[in-house]
Amino acid sequence: MKKSILALPLCVAVTTLVYATDASFVNGPMRFMPIKGSAYEQTTSDPQILNTKPWVIPKGYSQHIISDEKNLDIYPNANDWGDMNTVNETGKHAGRYLYRTQEVRPGDGTTTFTGGAVSIIDLKTHKAKILAQRADWEAVDGLVWTPWQTLLFAEETLASLLPDPDVPNAKSGLVYEVKFAKDDPTTVEEIKVRPMLGSLAHEGIEVDHEGNIYVIDEDKKGSIYKFVPETYGDLSKGQLYALRVNNNGAKTGKGEWVALDMNQVQIDARIAAQAVNATPFCRPEDIEKMSGTLFVALTCEDATDAKNTDGPGAVLAVKLWKNPKVQYFVQPGVNVPFEVRPTDTAKGVTGFRRPDNLAKGPDGKLWIVEDNDNSDIWVAVPDENNDGYSDGVHLFASLKDKSAEGTGIYFGKDPHTLFVNVQHSETGNDKTMIITRKHHVNHPNSNE
Repeated sequence: MKKSILALPLCVAVTTLVYATDASFVNGPMRFMPIKGSAYEQTTSDPQILNTKPWVIPKGYSQHIISDEKNLDIYPNANDWGDMNTVNETGKHAGRYLYRTQEVRPGDGTTTFTGGAVSIIDLKTHKAKILAQRADWEAVDGLVWTPWQTLLFAEETLASLLPDPDVPNAKSGLVYEVKFAKDDPTTVEEIKVRPMLGSLAHEGIEVDHEGNIYVIDEDKKGSIYKFVPETYGDLSKGQLYALRVNNNGAKTGKGEWVALDMNQVQIDARIAAQAVNATPFCRPEDIEKMSGTLFVALTCEDATDAKNTDGPGAVLAVKLWKNPKVQYFVQPGVNVPFEVRPTDTAKGVTGFRRPDNLAKGPDGKLWIVEDNDNSDIWVAVPDENNDGYSDGVHLFASLKDKSAEGTGIYFGKDPHTLFVNVQHSETGNDKTMIITRKHHVNHPNSNE
């Protein structure tokens, strides 16, 4: 998603910074030695490489395509099919099916715009098909399972061009809920629009154990939202709140969830949030809930200058206590280096820029993929010293396909296997891949 990330302001003397990026093994089910740097010097246009092994990955890992445009090309006349988010079935069929959203927009290159779509891959047969598609869906992106076994997906559009006939006054994107046929997660029974979750530029969606839904607005002054249903599992009635930090205009500190005007929410939730002085962040994108913390990727956030809308990005952590606490978890210059981009005369310096997609690792680490030239995958370990920041941010992979972007990062049942999409490929062949640890290799000691 050529989009956003999350960040936080803080001043630390540069001379005191220590980055845990490549000094030692990162332990856990995905044990790895961090790669030496971004794929600046391995960038290539060779389709033989980009259509088979586009990632630089640690030794002891392999990469494979499980679906590409050869077996499902939803938009044959477009530049790409817009693979964005990816999620696995969580019920009794867990591990069998993978679901994806296609973020295509009117004017993206299709001869006739056929609408956004949700697709499904059978991980046993590798067959892919369209699960649902509609002509008025724009930039379909966010995707998550609910505890009551429905699938939520959303439109990431700031200004809707194709109104939903059931919510014609909505100015931006909407959230939809998919109900499946009984015991058949490959057949849609019905799809309902959920305007109570806000008309916004949606991307990340999360659900907590109480049935509350968390969403974001991917705007340069976008807020973070929480929807509390009146009845568990019923998203047709409830209250939408926006996060407000009460710290003299700062974006971190103690916060609160502020109730919004529910009539305005269904037309333009951004206006509703501004009316209660909700805290703005620079392009919130994906969100990931782990235990009692909501992590948010802010693509253009500048943690040291709130007015800068072209910052390097950061990852925010929102402690979901009765009174939420907001702090930065990954911040360039604090626990990960700044990226210095390559020029014609100088090599690039590997660093963190434009974080976008997030995933919960099998052992509680946060996996982060950039929306950036030579898109990187980073792994942030938990905060054990209670200073609010990840205790180490490590480089796991980097794309050799400079124009492409990793998206939809996700772990399923196998703790040794990562799913990730590659979109906007220079070859025109976007793909869904797995990067998996070779189980018999216990001590990788160099890079592939």
